[in-house]
Amino acid sequence: MTTMTTPLPELSRAARLSVAPMMDWTDSHCRVFHRMMSRETLLYTEMVTAPALVRGGVTHLLDFDPSEHPVALQLGGSDPEELAEATRMAVDRGYDEVNLNVGCPSDRVQSGTFGAVLLKDPDLVARCTAAMIRAAGPVEVTVKCRIGVDDQDAEAVLPDFLDRVSDAGVRRFTIHARKAWLQGLSPKENRDIPPLDYPLVHRMKAEWPDLHLSINGGITSLTQAEEHLAAGMDGVMIGRAAYQQPADILLTADSRIFGAADPMRDPGEVALAMIPHIERHLSNGGKLSQVTRHMLGLFAGRPGARHWRRVLSENAHRPDADARLIEDAMAELA
Repeated sequence: MTTMTTPLPELSRAARLSVAPMMDWTDSHCRVFHRMMSRETLLYTEMVTAPALVRGGVTHLLDFDPSEHPVALQLGGSDPEELAEATRMAVDRGYDEVNLNVGCPSDRVQSGTFGAVLLKDPDLVARCTAAMIRAAGPVEVTVKCRIGVDDQDAEAVLPDFLDRVSDAGVRRFTIHARKAWLQGLSPKENRDIPPLDYPLVHRMKAEWPDLHLSINGGITSLTQAEEHLAAGMDGVMIGRAAYQQPADILLTADSRIFGAADPMRDPGEVALAMIPHIERHLSNGGKLSQVTRHMLGLFAGRPGARHWRRVLSENAHRPDADARLIEDAMAELA
């Protein structure tokens, strides 16, 4: 049995609410944008594969802005040595946490023998995480998983998985309360069709009081997050809702979830606060649309939201587009 690391208290606190790792969405620009609205929430990168870092040398995928802390890198992989090396790279870059993906159901991930398919081999996950923990030093290694895959009995599989992987030293898990169907459902369908089993995840927390367990899947509001926390969960992870309606989830997260002051209370403040970041990005040769695509939902559900989206969507790709477009789009809100 590998010696267990002690989670950093401030990171365990941040994990009371986290924004899920989402491919093609939670890049560095997205995380900077989310950080404007919440200083406390734990942010995750998109999944980065260990082979891409170790064999492919695409280390730019590790880049992040210092304002993003606390920020966690999610890794995909199934080779203990390779994951250990990728973990060392993450630690050297200053990430606060390294997370292993045991939940992604895409064909691309299955072909690499990682993601949700790893639920079929908990001993391999234990070896992977043990190697990652040895490489991580003081940085915490965590796991994000589903409750099972295909026709597995989740009631039996999930407890066994938690037993074996926690014995390897993992103390914090995020559990997506759905099975992953590796055959017959697309990744998009896997986010909606398999039924949610919140009671199973809550029972896991009752049975493993010493583990830090977060719940994920189908949570679309802070009110739901508060209900899961009140029911005994240590944390809540929100995905699509935090991306599509970021102001609804993040603008009051610090006060409601963490008992701290909210940095901003108005979406307009957030839009203007993003301008310096946009200007830096443009001065480094970046494109406006690479930032503004993450901001389309900022005014979701508020007057003028459609006009905001239209101005950004139709103009951000223009060669001469610059940060003034934010002010132009805000003028359409009136």
